[in-house]
Amino acid sequence: MCGIVAITGTETVAGRLVDGLKRLEYRGYDSAGIAVLAGDAIERRRARGKIVNLEALMADAPVDGPTGIAHTRWATHGKPNETNAHPHVSGKVAIVHNGIIENFRELRKDLQARGRTFESETDSEVIAQLIDQNMAEGMDAVDAFEAALKNLSGAFAIAAIFSGKTDLLMGARKGSPLVLGYGQGEMFLGSDAIALAPLTRDVTYLEEGDWVVLTPTSHDVRNANGDRVNRPRVKSAVNEGLIERGEYDHFMLKEIHEQPESLARSILPYIDQATQTLNLGDVADTMFAKADRAVAIACGTAYYAAHTAKYWFEQKAKLAFETDIASEFRYREPVLPQTGPAMFVSQSGETADTLAALRYCRQNCTPAVAVVNVPESSIAREAAAIVPTYAGPEIGVASTKAFTAQLSVLAVLALNAAKARGIFCLVMSLMALPRKVTEALEAQDDIREIAKTLAPSRDVLFLGRGRKCPIFTPKAMPPAS
Repeated sequence: MCGIVAITGTETVAGRLVDGLKRLEYRGYDSAGIAVLAGDAIERRRARGKIVNLEALMADAPVDGPTGIAHTRWATHGKPNETNAHPHVSGKVAIVHNGIIENFRELRKDLQARGRTFESETDSEVIAQLIDQNMAEGMDAVDAFEAALKNLSGAFAIAAIFSGKTDLLMGARKGSPLVLGYGQGEMFLGSDAIALAPLTRDVTYLEEGDWVVLTPTSHDVRNANGDRVNRPRVKSAVNEGLIERGEYDHFMLKEIHEQPESLARSILPYIDQATQTLNLGDVADTMFAKADRAVAIACGTAYYAAHTAKYWFEQKAKLAFETDIASEFRYREPVLPQTGPAMFVSQSGETADTLAALRYCRQNCTPAVAVVNVPESSIAREAAAIVPTYAGPEIGVASTKAFTAQLSVLAVLALNAAKARGIFCLVMSLMALPRKVTEALEAQDDIREIAKTLAPSRDVLFLGRGRKCPIFTPKAMPPAS
């Protein structure tokens, strides 16, 4: 999963761009790069491997300027090497790109027929080549960028800079998130709010098809039709303290110990503590009271959380419940609930397959409920109702607090469904969950010793039945080679 950071301002930006990339390391990557406007020229540095390799390269060959873009790449098209690393430069244009350009072969063939030479094996380079070709044919930067977007099929988040234009930064999104950040005499773009956390908390989550023209003191957001639009400006929930390791050896350990707090944040907003009853509002009651069945759709770890919740909905609420992997859901033309909801579970709220499944359900008039960790995300915005988890940013690759927060909110929904269907359910055990997790974590020394005995093992067998089965399943996945 690639990462983007971009800044336009009046001060030098290279150091802050690299710092932004470090905050995106949790996404995984195989190369990193940066391009800045030094005077009228684009200066680029790229390195295979870790960001420290990029830093070493920049120490030997420094580069800086007031506007720049940076990227961490996870190879999809082309080998993980310096040539295929971002940013990609073509003539007067440098771009970074997340996503997949589905028609890149056709575009590449057409551009080569017009005399353009490609440097890399990637799909992303066609974006830079296409914009530069448009400029070579007489378009200005803004028109060239917009025209290029209209020729791209697939998913993308893009940031672009232009030689000779030290105060111009452009961005666009379709099927991949991009966040606009506001500073004092500076503007920012990031693939998520975490990348921008030390720079600003004032952000706009660009919507599907949006593109933006930025200078250090202005922003011009346009929709897919080219019309100027106003998107909400919000305070990001991410702060720098949440993405620091603190006293812990690594982020995963920190996030394990944050679970009592994240569970409390995820459960207590939905419980009236005075009466010890659930309170999700009339919408949830209406969705479940006369539901014939419900479905939950998700990918990865979120799918295992949803599959665990299947047991709760069926056992506690006596409601028929199905779970689907989002990537397969819409391709089998599923028979949707007649009177029940479809729930979409996603940590980021931007999972492409889950979002596509949500849109399928909306087209078929099935009410959609979003269970997401980012209330401003695409899935949250497009759902009929949102029940947020409040796990906070999760940096560790293996999910911990985000997974348990999803489980807790799904448990709240299951008990609310039981209540709406006239089945009495106690919520005391749910309220006690943060305390129980705290007590479990007090055994960390014993857990550490057990882990040491398991560490040398070649194989570990996980056994579970009933609702324990989907919880154990992701633990049994083999590590990445």
